[in-house]
Amino acid sequence: MNPDKEVEFDFPPVIRFYKSGRFERLSELFVDVPAGFDSETEVSSKDVIINPSTGVSARIYLPNILQSTKLPIIVYCHGGAFVEGSAFDSFNHSFMNRLSAQAGAIAVSVEYRLAPENPIPIPYDDSFEVLNWVVSHAQGGPEPWLVNNGDFDNVFLVGFSAGANIVHNIALRDVHFKGLVVMHPFFLASEKLPSEPTDPKLRDGIERLWSYICPGTSGIDDPAINPLAKGAPDLKGLNCERVMVCSDEGELKVRGDVYYEHLVKCGWGENVEFVESQGEQHGFFLEKPDCEKAQEMMSRLVAFIKSA
Repeated sequence: MNPDKEVEFDFPPVIRFYKSGRFERLSELFVDVPAGFDSETEVSSKDVIINPSTGVSARIYLPNILQSTKLPIIVYCHGGAFVEGSAFDSFNHSFMNRLSAQAGAIAVSVEYRLAPENPIPIPYDDSFEVLNWVVSHAQGGPEPWLVNNGDFDNVFLVGFSAGANIVHNIALRDVHFKGLVVMHPFFLASEKLPSEPTDPKLRDGIERLWSYICPGTSGIDDPAINPLAKGAPDLKGLNCERVMVCSDEGELKVRGDVYYEHLVKCGWGENVEFVESQGEQHGFFLEKPDCEKAQEMMSRLVAFIKSA
């Protein structure tokens, strides 16, 4: 058989790998939309290149509000199993417009390079570079929306799914910010808990996918995907003041719940919050932004940012 056509690993509806090393992304859900003015939220957005040599970029959002003080800053990392999605796609663009408007915050949505052609740690490094680019504007910089409007004492790092994995990992690096929001995180562990979902095909697919996006990994007890693994950095070392963990009813739910429980046990106490969206599946807030649970989650997220 032709190795360029012989399937090695199929993970629908996300990605397919062939024995030749070729791969193809399968989803047609992610359609890029242009930046500009959003008439519904009255938020303006524009795209900026952060690193011309790598192409790392971001979409920045500025709410249309009367301000007497500087605005909090949100740095957001999108989901997509590390292999799909974009800061520029319609789901994330709509979410950022709503979040920027409701939180009264500048938002910076990171366009990190995708695996498998850019395997981990590249998505971590790209996102960390954007975070550092943002906070460097506290001393002045090329982006006037940040320099003129941003409150650099109130920077929040927010991520969904693979993006939640990213923000957790870069929160352990040498940068300080106000708050961390881990939404429906892409975490795994070899030990299966009694309450963990039991779809063996999906579970096996997620575990195999990890080996493609993180070549050379030690497996699903690699601290990059299991933050509670032996030898993983202590969660006391997260370089922020407050943490919010959001949980759903999807395949990865239990790992987010355990992450929150461990934060409580290791001393975060009153500085960690938990938002559980019972009955809702992974990423529901992007697909159904007007449903009751999505609005509830948005309200909690906005309150978390505004209470800084």
